[in-house]
Amino acid sequence: MKRRSMLHAITASMAAGSLPASVVAQNYPSKPVRLVVPFPAGSSTDMVARTYAAQVSQALGQAIVIENKAGADGLIAGQEVTRSAGDGYTLFLATNSPMAAGPAMKKNPPYDPLKDFSPIADLGRYTFFMVVHPSVQANSLAELVKLAKDAPGKLSYATGNTTGILGVAQFCSLAGIQMTHVPYKGEPQAMLDLLAGRVQAMMVSSGTSIAHLRDGKIRALAVATATRSPLLPNVPTMVEAGISKFTITSWAALYGPANMPRPIVERLNKEFMAAAQRPEVKAAMEKIAFVQTGSTPEGLAAHTKEQYDAYRSALRAAGIEPE
Repeated sequence: MKRRSMLHAITASMAAGSLPASVVAQNYPSKPVRLVVPFPAGSSTDMVARTYAAQVSQALGQAIVIENKAGADGLIAGQEVTRSAGDGYTLFLATNSPMAAGPAMKKNPPYDPLKDFSPIADLGRYTFFMVVHPSVQANSLAELVKLAKDAPGKLSYATGNTTGILGVAQFCSLAGIQMTHVPYKGEPQAMLDLLAGRVQAMMVSSGTSIAHLRDGKIRALAVATATRSPLLPNVPTMVEAGISKFTITSWAALYGPANMPRPIVERLNKEFMAAAQRPEVKAAMEKIAFVQTGSTPEGLAAHTKEQYDAYRSALRAAGIEPE
């Protein structure tokens, strides 16, 4: 009996492997789905992943299991996903770090973000503000540019992540200014020195900065999103503030390993986009200032390429050599 059961299982498995993608997709998912997150539990990206997963798992009829795999700006998690089967049972809630900044900053990246993944759905943008210490005599981005031009290299800026590094690098390049870069291991450490006035400027996430902005301990000059933030509606976008070709953004999107069956990609896109419209998801995203976008798989593919190119251009313009 055991031998007969084993032969039956092997035959069924072989038959499933030879089925057309459309038939496989109709039975998808038949087991839990793993969603790899490149940052620790409790991070903004983890919150996005868990909020969407709770809704989509109900629609799919299978659990979506979050696997936090932090390290190397998301490159470890990205490599893990590229080594997985493209069957829809391993997904990647990725950000600009593993899909643009990380590969752009490596001479020999562990994967190609444009070839080694299946784009599924663009989910949205994180909110980053360009801020200064109150001692800086600038109430607008134009005034900051003037100060920097009058004294090249005198003003310093802190960074705690890749968005801050390349965002300010592109800003300086487009504005034709020089500021001194002071890197930190993370935003909290960088914020401490900004609050103390030991550095003068920073491009920082809303989660790290909003309380200090509202208390007047730092001043926001622009927001690095396509539209103004409801958190600080009087603060202009980088483009409105005069940096018309600013393209660096901080984003989150859903990918899978390369060569996923198109019907499964479409099913996941449909369910994640439907979840995005639910009131509880909208409320959770507003709470962390995550601006929802949405897209087709093709739209995400185009966005990924545009951002990867933008990050590499920003690196070259800033004179930062890939490691």
